[in-house]
Amino acid sequence: MTPRALRRLPLNTAALLVFVLAVFPVYWMVLTAFRPTRDIQSETPRFLPVSVTLEHFANAVAADGFWTFWRNSLLVTAGCVLLALVVALAAAFAVARLRWRGRRGFVLMVFVAQVAPWEALLIPMYVIARDADLLDRLATLSLVYFMITLPFTIVTLRSFLAAVPAELEEAAQVDGCTRAAAFRRVTLPLLAPGLLATSLFGFITAWNEFAFANMLVIKDQDDRTLPVWLSSFSNVFGTDWGATMAASTLFALPVLVLFLVLQGRVAAGMTGGAVKG
Repeated sequence: MTPRALRRLPLNTAALLVFVLAVFPVYWMVLTAFRPTRDIQSETPRFLPVSVTLEHFANAVAADGFWTFWRNSLLVTAGCVLLALVVALAAAFAVARLRWRGRRGFVLMVFVAQVAPWEALLIPMYVIARDADLLDRLATLSLVYFMITLPFTIVTLRSFLAAVPAELEEAAQVDGCTRAAAFRRVTLPLLAPGLLATSLFGFITAWNEFAFANMLVIKDQDDRTLPVWLSSFSNVFGTDWGATMAASTLFALPVLVLFLVLQGRVAAGMTGGAVKG
């Protein structure tokens, strides 16, 4: 072993340990979802599949309300992401391109909102939704998730927008474009990595969120989202851990697929937003 490899051995060992600790729960969930019930209930744990079955996935998909809750989660998540992108893009443009009184204070408040623990808003949001008769509505959840993701989206897009020279837009306006057309044709394509990174952050936040969904949807059970439905899944199937793990795998699948498809651009977007501006 070379001296350089010997110096890097502790770091590589720590990285391997972190990787195993992070990936093993996901691996065990997927493995259990594909294992027959007799292997799941075996007293001797097996870390490699001996035989596989799709029976648990069939049970999960056939459960009452699966597609309804899937649709609810998709609607809430899409509404949150789209609304956050539109509002944050306008706010980022105002902060990065325009000069107006109170701009510094506005940016400071956005940073404060970004680092504030949103769990502290659980009770106030419940009281507001109850008094305004907004409980048991998917639109309420979308607005709450929009509120959670908006500060991060503004900060990230502001950094990207500040890194794009304003002279590019001015040159386009000299060539005959309006200010809006110059922004749409010149600046907006350059913001693609930032838009992808913030969209993925909003998607993961809204898709996985449990506390607000469990508190703001109480009476109308058909308006529940997948995380809340998944929490009661063991009651539906009793001790059927295979079906529970299959449902968890289907729940995590969209996030995993989206991240694997966009990981290159998202990583560039996150690092770019961290050093620019």
